[in-house]
Amino acid sequence: MALAAPPDLSDPAVPVQPLARTYPRGLYIEPHLHAWGQVLYAASGVMWVETPREALVVPPQRAVWLPPGVEHGIRVVSDLEMRNIYLRPAIAETLEGTVQVFEVDNLLRELIIALVALDREAEPHYYDALVSLALLELQRARRSLIRIPMPDGADRRLMNLCQAVIDDPSLDIPFERHAEQAGASVRTLARLFQAGLGMGFAEWRRQVQLATAVAQLIQGQPVSAIARRLGYSPSSFTDMFRRALGVAPSQYLAGLF
Repeated sequence: MALAAPPDLSDPAVPVQPLARTYPRGLYIEPHLHAWGQVLYAASGVMWVETPREALVVPPQRAVWLPPGVEHGIRVVSDLEMRNIYLRPAIAETLEGTVQVFEVDNLLRELIIALVALDREAEPHYYDALVSLALLELQRARRSLIRIPMPDGADRRLMNLCQAVIDDPSLDIPFERHAEQAGASVRTLARLFQAGLGMGFAEWRRQVQLATAVAQLIQGQPVSAIARRLGYSPSSFTDMFRRALGVAPSQYLAGLF
């Protein structure tokens, strides 16, 4: 996979490179990678970030850290106002060498937005101070534990099924229909799930549902509406959520904020 270079990463005096972009709902950005580290943040909208081994749902209160050289694709779930921060490799070493999901509090959010909006040449000292503070906040930000394992892509049928579930994880779509659309038998795909992901289809889809539900809760969507979209009654959804995460949906949000 070729390196996909963001704008002007050639100046050795620039520690970070901010970038603002707008993407429409439904857009898929093909897998690519960068020589610099990257903080992916959506000021508004939701995206799925897919790496070779996992998929991460990213609502506005979260950001994804991609170390240099990590291949990733992006699925835009809703109209997206993206604010990216690219970190020179030497600066990227101050963060983890693995993909992370950060919880973005109000301070970190304003720092990211300010870095994207500010003209470095006009206010270099203020800009450098913002960079230093943003790095400190990224280092101390709480990491999210909800991660969705993805297959390695060796079997396109399994990958197609996983991507279809990410697009619509509702219980209303049975495994048999997913298997038919993926072009394989239920038995074959069940075996591929266990071999490639270490779990069954139902458990994996439940993890996608939880990640999707948390993103929608963060956006302020009602529990009842989320439950219906995922194919649950409100009470059965709350029971599933509590069994998996230890708290009811409303309590989960209270713990975040």
